[in-house]
Amino acid sequence: MNETHRKLIEVGEKILKSSRNELYISMRFLDTALSGLSYEMNLSTLYTGTDGIKILYNPRFLTDKYLSDRILVNRLYMHMILHCIFRHPFNRGKKNEELYNIACDIAVESIIDSLPFKCLKLTVSDKRVEVYERLRRKLKVLTAEGIYEKLKEENLSVREIAKLQLEFRECDHVFWQNDDDKNNNDNQNDRDNDNNNENNSQNELSKKWQDISEKTQTNLETLSRDIGDMVGDIISYLKVENRERYNYKRFLEKFVTLSENIHIDDDSYDYIFYTYGLNIYGNMPLIEPLEYKEEKKIEELVIAIDTSESCEGDTIKTFLEETYSILLNNESFFRKFNVHIIQCDAGIQRDFKAQSKEDIERFMDNFQISGMGGTDFRPTFEYVEKLIEEGEFKNLKGLIYFTDGWGVFPKKMPSFETAFVFIDEEYNDKTVPPWALKVVLGKNDILERRD
Repeated sequence: MNETHRKLIEVGEKILKSSRNELYISMRFLDTALSGLSYEMNLSTLYTGTDGIKILYNPRFLTDKYLSDRILVNRLYMHMILHCIFRHPFNRGKKNEELYNIACDIAVESIIDSLPFKCLKLTVSDKRVEVYERLRRKLKVLTAEGIYEKLKEENLSVREIAKLQLEFRECDHVFWQNDDDKNNNDNQNDRDNDNNNENNSQNELSKKWQDISEKTQTNLETLSRDIGDMVGDIISYLKVENRERYNYKRFLEKFVTLSENIHIDDDSYDYIFYTYGLNIYGNMPLIEPLEYKEEKKIEELVIAIDTSESCEGDTIKTFLEETYSILLNNESFFRKFNVHIIQCDAGIQRDFKAQSKEDIERFMDNFQISGMGGTDFRPTFEYVEKLIEEGEFKNLKGLIYFTDGWGVFPKKMPSFETAFVFIDEEYNDKTVPPWALKVVLGKNDILERRD
């Protein structure tokens, strides 16, 4: 390493360490995150970026920013830290790379612009204010995922995309994981091994930053109310990112019933004895297969749909479509089943009984929302208990209640299992009775978490 190279590294690290220390003094809750990145000079980029392990910096770019205003370096450092805390480098998946990058930049810059700390404070441009206000009319929390969906809907022109990049781009995303990146090795096995190793490494890195993110959230939630109010946007975003993720298909498996389904159970006997008997005695096997097999399938179920004014019609329809796409799978149902789809608000509006796939398909084809009043969960539970007393259900496995959560719960535990599925973009901490399961999903989670 020559002297010039050594000095460039020394200057770059000095600037970054100075920025890190200044951020730490103002935001102690970021202590673990600020210690999560090392530094490395990288002349392949004209900017500065991170891969989740290191900050890879161009010394000229970094020096120019620092000489212009050290707050610019502080904001750049904070920008990259927030990308990592929210796991943006690891969540691109199959998204449009250009729009996803813009969405991530808007998300973190909206937070930085909202923070009151002197080490980050700069005048917010009119363009940014206009973008934030437009997005907040559609989104409760400005997450990268939500912004990305809205940008796709807007069908932006090349010029509009370029303007957003110019306004919000602070770091280089070239170091982020790209699912399309493949090893060009001619040997397929070597290429597969390399890709598997890279995926394992990226999963470990994402897990590292998830742990840091959860610790940061805990730090924020244990601070005084005044500090919590000042960093409210970060807390809201962290609640979204750190919520427990659910696979909706696996969730439905909680409502299965054990029953005997009559067909040959090939797994319950030894083929050796079976074939040995055929070979020795002609057509006389030593052991016959069982003619029945115990399977887990949905037999009786109630799906209650909250059709109050606070629940959006499109969201309800999406939930039903995904629910029935799972239930209509041959592995999910018995040949005979009994499913009630109840639309309810402060009372029972409609009850549709389905006993076949054709019934469910007909219901979905003609689905219309009934209700749009207030929300009270109690009438639905009373109605289901009455159906049980009348013999409508012989072995009701449970009730799935799809709602936004704002209603009156029964005080008494019902005679059947209950799960409340909340659709909440802000992921508020919904309180349910101790006898009920709770699942909180975003509007996109039902579709995006499929197996």
